[in-house]
Parts: sequence; structure tokens; C-alpha cells
Amino acid sequence: MTLERRDSRLYYYRSIRDGEKVRKRYVGAGDIARICSETDIIERTSRRTQRERERAELEKLKDLVAPLEEISDAADVLVTARLVDGGYRKRKGEWRRARSA
Repeated sequence: MTLERRDSRLYYYRSIRDGEKVRKRYVGAGDIARICSETDIIERTSRRTQRERERAELEKLKDLVAPLEEISDAADVLVTARLVDGGYRKRKGEWRRARSA
């Protein structure tokens, strides 16, 4: 998004991605250009703030989930040990009772 000055007049263009090409689309001139530019800056800033808030919330959730993942991993190890001890084997991701000899 650019606010350009040509012959002492302001023009505002938005950049639009069309596949791999970036094209400029004319929005307005003069006061409209300035208003649109400031509106886009405010929207961009609010989106950035929202992303930062969401990122911080995600970090909090990751800290809360870490102990649960450790417990889950330990439970998987215990279940695997119990199944192997009980005569089961794993085939194609499924636990099956081993044939008796």
C-alpha cells in the first residue's frame, strides 16, 4: 500500500497479489487517499496486535499442556510394556495377541 505524491497531489494505491505478480490498484486521490491510507495503517496495526495477543495466549497454553504431554508419554510406555508382557505384539499399528507356540 503506497501513498504517492505526483505533481503536488497525493494518490493512494493498494498492492494486490495476482498469482506471483503484485499489481497496484488505484483507491483515490487527495483527502480520500490520506484517509484510506490512515485507515489501512490502523487496520494493519490492529491485526498485528491481535496476532501478538493470540501468540501470547498460545504460549500460555503450551506451558499448560507440557505436563500433560509428559504424563501421556509415560502412560504410553506403561501400556506398551503391559501389552508386551501380556503376550501381545504390534502389527500395522494394531495390537494383536501373539499366537501360542
